[in-house]
Amino acid sequence: MIFTDIDATNAMFEAHFPREGPRPVVTEMGDGYAATRLQTDASHMRPGDMVSGPTQMSLADTAAYVCVFTKLGITPMAVTSSLNINFLRPCIGPDVRAEGTMVRLGKTLAVIDVRIFGEGHADPAALATVTYALPKDMPSA
Repeated sequence: MIFTDIDATNAMFEAHFPREGPRPVVTEMGDGYAATRLQTDASHMRPGDMVSGPTQMSLADTAAYVCVFTKLGITPMAVTSSLNINFLRPCIGPDVRAEGTMVRLGKTLAVIDVRIFGEGHADPAALATVTYALPKDMPSA
């Protein structure tokens, strides 16, 4: 099964993760692939128009979460088990995108590689590896 309903996924984020201000938006979904975008505001920035590390980590986590959805459908109880990020260069905003690719989907864990890009940059500003723990009642992968 490949789940690619971008509207349903964005609606789920609106319903279950209410927040004020900008939120990540899912822009692409494919087989083991997801892309998200965030239009930052002052709360996401460091001096020099650089996007903060916590903002990049949150965006990486969101892209990885959506990547899980592409394989299993919307799975609210999938939870982050680990997130390792390497910051390679300044991430210049205000627009930031994350692209996640499924590395492995097992019975209990999913591993996703995520690349973070600042606006207009072809080279990633950060690389993350995110592991998600999957709910026990999921069908076998």
